[in-house]
Amino acid sequence: MPKVMEGGAGVGRRHQRGRRIGPTLSEINVIPLVDVMLVLLIIFMVAAPMLQKGIEVNLPVSARSQQVPEKQLYLEVPLSFRKDQQVYLDKEKVPLVTLGDRLRAKATGAKGPEVFIRGDGAITLQELIKVFDELKAANVQTAGIVTSEPKR
Repeated sequence: MPKVMEGGAGVGRRHQRGRRIGPTLSEINVIPLVDVMLVLLIIFMVAAPMLQKGIEVNLPVSARSQQVPEKQLYLEVPLSFRKDQQVYLDKEKVPLVTLGDRLRAKATGAKGPEVFIRGDGAITLQELIKVFDELKAANVQTAGIVTSEPKR
């Protein structure tokens, strides 16, 4: 804080300001800055896992469900497929008409990629057949449907 001295030619005046002696201090108070940064770090650490949530699909229930390997090509068919005819290929939104091209680009072997479909339980069989037609056109020989286990 700068020092202020009274006095000089205007001693006794009501509205005169004192003159400053010494340099002004223009340093940042670091402790509140660190506190704010730590709070922001905690907020982002808590919020980051919530941002990585995928498409919400209510899987159909099967009594004989099996675990699906993680390193597979997933095709998600959400309930919004009825309106916009778009599916999600590995969390990327793809129109149904271009699904074949995207699958051919991901094909590694001669028989085509192996695809696992995560379809919403409310999707009709006719809507799922449209997806299977596109898979067949893209030379996909193996396609599985992912289900969930029944709740006990």
